[in-house]
Amino acid sequence: MTRYLVGRFLGLVTVLFVTSLVVFGTVHLAPGDPVSFLLHGRPATPETTAALRAQYHLDDPLPAQYAKWLGAVLQGDFGRSAQFHQDVGSLIASRLPGTALLVGYAALLVAVLGVAGGVLAALRPGALDRVVLLGTGVATATPSFVSAMALVSLFSVQLGWFPGPGGTPEGFTDRLYHLTLPAFALALTFAGLLARVTRSAMLDELRREHVEVARARGVARRAVVRRHVLRNALGPVVTVGGTMLAGLLISTSIVETAFDVSGIGSLLVQSVTAKDFAVVQAITLLSVAAFVVVNLAVDLVAPLIDPRLSLHGEGSS
Repeated sequence: MTRYLVGRFLGLVTVLFVTSLVVFGTVHLAPGDPVSFLLHGRPATPETTAALRAQYHLDDPLPAQYAKWLGAVLQGDFGRSAQFHQDVGSLIASRLPGTALLVGYAALLVAVLGVAGGVLAALRPGALDRVVLLGTGVATATPSFVSAMALVSLFSVQLGWFPGPGGTPEGFTDRLYHLTLPAFALALTFAGLLARVTRSAMLDELRREHVEVARARGVARRAVVRRHVLRNALGPVVTVGGTMLAGLLISTSIVETAFDVSGIGSLLVQSVTAKDFAVVQAITLLSVAAFVVVNLAVDLVAPLIDPRLSLHGEGSS
């Protein structure tokens, strides 16, 4: 266990280091000049332009800029936003609760809709199975921004059941109410994928020899499904679900922008448009770190749910 954790930690450090190189190089080599945004289109003297470039170290060689940035990040300093004139760490912290609530809400919908749909499809072959497969196929193939527009058009504009983009919620319950449509828009694709994975895992377990033996011995179908089928099928479901949770974190930018949610995703879109280097680098690096940490947690939890899985991803003999 110790050797495994050390190996995964070193892998996490390596991934983050490579990611930092890629992100830093990509952001700084993209076309455009952040000084133009800082000036807001106003004419400026060469002295003013030079002062701004010096303030944000834009005239330093890229290796020197990277070394300064990485050294500051290792000390918890992500720099200062050129767009908001605010410390990047504080800026991200102020947007984090909105994204965390949206992702948590969407993750709950993915788990409920995905697992329930997959279980029903596996246990009810025929018409219900075909309906679930059709629904999950449509959900999986529909991009989040299309789901967002369809949900707003139907449930906000036509039916008036939920508020549209924007608005200022008051209190936790009202905030959940405002996040319902964004959460569904974010969750639908992942719920469709998880339903198909759950269905496949359930069907594999239903064909197992020990399940057939239990049925032949007269064990009630509900008990067989609960003790032998569903429990053993949870291994791949949890593994894929954990990856999807990390995917939800990365996919929030489209939904938050579509619904005008003040979160990390919409902040990333604004910062990319404004070439706000410090914010883009910080959000990207933190997103990759969250992705790797979630995958590590899934790898540690999966063997506890299904003992046939080892920490190295191999079935036990």
